[in-house]
Amino acid sequence: MKISKTIFAVPVIAAMLLTGCGGSAGNGQASGDALNFSTASGDASNELVVSIGDEADTEVLNQIVTNFKKDNPDFPYTVKSEIIRESDASNKVLGDINAAPDIFTFADDQLNALTASGILQPITDSSIKSDNLDAADDAASIDGKLYAYPMTADNGYFLYYNKKYFKDSDLSTMDGILSVASKNGKKVTMDIGSGWYMFSFFGNTGLKLSLADDGLTNVCDWNSTKNKIKGIDVAKAMSAIASNSGFKAGGDDVLKAGAADGSVIAGVSGVWLSTDMKNAWGDDMGAVKLPTYTVDGKQVQMSSYAGYKMLGVNGFSAKADWANKLAAYMTNEESQTLRFEKRGQGPSNKKAAESDEVKASPAIQALLAQSEYASLQRVGQKYWDASSSFGSDLTSGVTITQKRMDTLVKQITAPVTE
Repeated sequence: MKISKTIFAVPVIAAMLLTGCGGSAGNGQASGDALNFSTASGDASNELVVSIGDEADTEVLNQIVTNFKKDNPDFPYTVKSEIIRESDASNKVLGDINAAPDIFTFADDQLNALTASGILQPITDSSIKSDNLDAADDAASIDGKLYAYPMTADNGYFLYYNKKYFKDSDLSTMDGILSVASKNGKKVTMDIGSGWYMFSFFGNTGLKLSLADDGLTNVCDWNSTKNKIKGIDVAKAMSAIASNSGFKAGGDDVLKAGAADGSVIAGVSGVWLSTDMKNAWGDDMGAVKLPTYTVDGKQVQMSSYAGYKMLGVNGFSAKADWANKLAAYMTNEESQTLRFEKRGQGPSNKKAAESDEVKASPAIQALLAQSEYASLQRVGQKYWDASSSFGSDLTSGVTITQKRMDTLVKQITAPVTE
């Protein structure tokens, strides 16, 4: 599962130090206009460093760079790649500005910290916004200004299922899905104890979880007794699912193994697992948005977190002008199409997303259907710590009380210094 649990303390401290010195980029500061690189003069190093999130991304990067060099024969640098996980990017980049890559891949929830540091500068090329999905633009923007290049729109989750067992009508409710699994002696999997997936049960109930104005602490009312659907009601519903004979709590490894040996016939995950699911179920692999679930006698559509990967350009780099041009090229229609073909990653580029190949992907289409009920992940580290403990209680059969909900919210909203 692609969970981004960024620890903001280090980046924000770095951001404060930088903005305390004026928050401006160094001599290599670029305007962010990827098409205006006439001022690029390079520096003592002949390498332009690009960070990628996984070794498996190397082939795609190499092909894109080859294409870029053909289109830009006066490009003066050798591109060097290094591996930095998207979820770790802000810590790595802001932890040592001098060693930061010229271009880096990061998850959208780190945008605030990176922008506050001054390392990301506004992108003035209007075509970047117009070429990408509105939701991807929003994820890469602060106060209407674009600070990064949208690259993928696929970091979310939905339901995989085995068509041998389910009719379309079974898939609309969690009750129906679990009933089919139970009757067939099979399992439905979800990492219900993970904060990333746990949000799906609270997200459409009217209960709130968000980042406070300080960008560090959380605002949360999941213990509310006044909301139409109370927090304890959601917890009881989750406990009922966790204890169902047709359910098995677990992440991607559990889903993959169960799909392969036939014990699991449905599970919640994302596009990164599509190849494994296809290998396990073949043409019987299906994918749909998340179902509704029963809470306090009502059917509530399950929510989800939506995530986007994007490219940031180091505004302190002497190579920032060329880096902007390369970043724009790495995220254009052609490059995003290549990334989908080679890595199965869902494009944020409008034209790439409308291709017949993307439309033929059950996983991508399920993600798009779920996106209507998804929210951007904007929470501080205290949420992950608290939800992990709460999730352990849920999956181990501990009875959840109002007192436990109060403790959960107290932990989620605690100051970062505690």
